[in-house]
Amino acid sequence: MTKLHPIVLLLALLNGLGTPPSHAADWPEFLGLARDNSSSETGLRQTLSTEGVPILWQQKVGTGYSAPSVYEGTLVLHHRLANEEIIDALEPASGKPLWRHSYPTHFIDPFGYNNGPRCSPLLTKDFCYTFGAEGMLLCLHRKTGEVVWKRDTRADFDVPEAFFGVGSSPVLDGTRLIVILGGQPNAAVVAFDALTGKTLWENGGASTWNGVPMTGWPGERTVTWNTADPAFQKQASYCTPVLATIHGQRHVLCCTRQGLLSLDPETGNRRFAFWFRARQDSSVNAMTPIVQDDCILISSAYFRNGSVLLRVRAEGSGVDEVWRGTQLEMHWNRPILSEGRLFGFSGRNEPDASFRCVDWADGRLRWERYEGWPNAGHSKLREGEKPPEFYGRGSLILADKKLIALGEAGRLGLFEPDSHKTVEIGYWQVPGLSYPCWTGPVLANRRLYLRDESLLLCLDWTATNSTK
Repeated sequence: MTKLHPIVLLLALLNGLGTPPSHAADWPEFLGLARDNSSSETGLRQTLSTEGVPILWQQKVGTGYSAPSVYEGTLVLHHRLANEEIIDALEPASGKPLWRHSYPTHFIDPFGYNNGPRCSPLLTKDFCYTFGAEGMLLCLHRKTGEVVWKRDTRADFDVPEAFFGVGSSPVLDGTRLIVILGGQPNAAVVAFDALTGKTLWENGGASTWNGVPMTGWPGERTVTWNTADPAFQKQASYCTPVLATIHGQRHVLCCTRQGLLSLDPETGNRRFAFWFRARQDSSVNAMTPIVQDDCILISSAYFRNGSVLLRVRAEGSGVDEVWRGTQLEMHWNRPILSEGRLFGFSGRNEPDASFRCVDWADGRLRWERYEGWPNAGHSKLREGEKPPEFYGRGSLILADKKLIALGEAGRLGLFEPDSHKTVEIGYWQVPGLSYPCWTGPVLANRRLYLRDESLLLCLDWTATNSTK
């Protein structure tokens, strides 16, 4: 057998992993190709009316908050049916099934939300990575669904039960798959070999946070880690890691429950840690950080924790606050950053949610659209209830110079990213969708994919149909 030179072999393996994927029209992982809820596609719909848009296909699906991912003719959805977590591969244009992989699950959400997976699949040329609600990490062949490797992270690491199950999607950095696990005592973040599943490094926990100032909390306190205290045992968050190069240094930025942790993605060594945790015990960090140049935005909707913009110091070993406030209180969704403005749905619950535009540089509130709470009979919508026409909390995509918005009650909207006023081009109450639509929309090859807890729809989002 001919032996390949190590460098040739490494290049071949990296090509198989496909980082980054080559087709800008695909949406291969959580938050899309650029990992920022934006798409470079053009020729997209520029208008929207209450008459709606063509539905190309739809089908019943199981529960979960996992968004579909699309790559080179494969759409993968991770959902739950009965006592199984299902990974379904479909044809993106038709919904026709390609393959299915399933495994048993017994997860029950402690707060009574649905029991399906929360993380989105990550697709490459050859592989499909998924992370289940109980912590089952899988690598499958993308074209066949055959198992390449798996790790039961709950069994392999000391991971305390999370508030709402596992909800941080993995990211790929070369041949490293980086995952927020929340393991004790120092495995909040773990890197796995993407080809074999072998543990490469782990960090984050007692050794990271002991002595760190508890910024934003009253009094001059520093963290004293107590492994017997449930408040410190829970490290996992619902934020996905972010890879960035700042001042010439590579960072993997992980917003765990305790706050923002920067690690060297190659070695796992800590660069800096910044405390950012609501004082309310039953609270989580769920917004994936935003990075631009040397600044990082993190946000939370619990206990008026609000947002903070941080500037990374030149040496990369710490951060300084640029501004802090409650102009944006992001719950699970991530705002869009466009031309120095942040657009997002701020608020923890439906009654206090509003659509806002905020300056990135100084946090100034540019405008706010508050619709009020249309469901006066009770504080929250009931699952499956006929939705009112409002957005509430929502998710956004920036594509072809337009903001596509999906509200939690199934209202689809199209907006201009205008920094001076709210410009709603149109909206449509999508038939079949019901509260809660907490999964963000996905745009791939001019098709828009939407889901709630029981239905997946594919809409035609081409400009040729925009006259309807």
